[in-house]
Amino acid sequence: MEKFTFTNNRGEAIEFFGSPFRLIEARGLGDVSADIQSERAPFQDGDTYISTRFEPRYVELDFIISGSDYADIEEKRVLLSRVTNPKIGLGELKYEYGDTVRIIQAVAESVPVFPSGRSNRTEFRQVAGLSFKCPNPYWRTLSIDASPTFEPLFQFPFEGTFQMGIARDERILTNLGDTDIPFTVEFYGPALNPRIDNVTTGEFIKVNQELLDGEYMRITTADNNKKVVFVDEFGVERNVFNWIDIDSTFFKLIQGDNYITYSADSDIQGAVVNFTYQQHYNSV
Repeated sequence: MEKFTFTNNRGEAIEFFGSPFRLIEARGLGDVSADIQSERAPFQDGDTYISTRFEPRYVELDFIISGSDYADIEEKRVLLSRVTNPKIGLGELKYEYGDTVRIIQAVAESVPVFPSGRSNRTEFRQVAGLSFKCPNPYWRTLSIDASPTFEPLFQFPFEGTFQMGIARDERILTNLGDTDIPFTVEFYGPALNPRIDNVTTGEFIKVNQELLDGEYMRITTADNNKKVVFVDEFGVERNVFNWIDIDSTFFKLIQGDNYITYSADSDIQGAVVNFTYQQHYNSV
């Protein structure tokens, strides 16, 4: 059975599954309108396609609140209204069905609907409904951490000459979703002018700075949340957007395989580079 969990940005959560908030019906698992961008030249028959833009997603939940008596029902209505308060801002809506788990940012469009009438409200139950607006329409997987840059090669027991492992400077990141996706990359010093290349697309991100041992950079390529953060050996963070090479592109991982390489103007033997990303899907 499908289960939804809404968590607001204060960490409070409501689960729509069994008692006391038993899910009846969910709408909006697909159902996203597409705005087709096009243009037309003088005297042209038809028009010329430019691009497609998705509208926000709307997820509607119908459910029944159950309680031991009418006072208990009232308390649960108050709890539901507090946790899903639209004034709090964006929260997270989680969808679960079997092994499938998807998340999406969401905000309630209004205070929950509590219909009146004997068929909707009794001493032990209350029919209710909620509608969520999801500004980014894509359902996302939980975060995926790419394979580490160090691969162990040895097995115990061993004797004689041996190799402890391989410092990797390349990898394949596979995007199985329905659109290109942003990512977060962390690369650690020591490194001089470190650089990440997406060989598949020809794009790169380069930092014109030397990272010392114990220091690292964190770069996020999301359209509405681009970040370049330097973290020193004591864990103190600061914004260093100006360190980015002007020819760099805050690229995304295209659908399919992305051949990623890491390099620097110094030896990167033993370098550590971590990638984190989420697959994006049109529906669940």
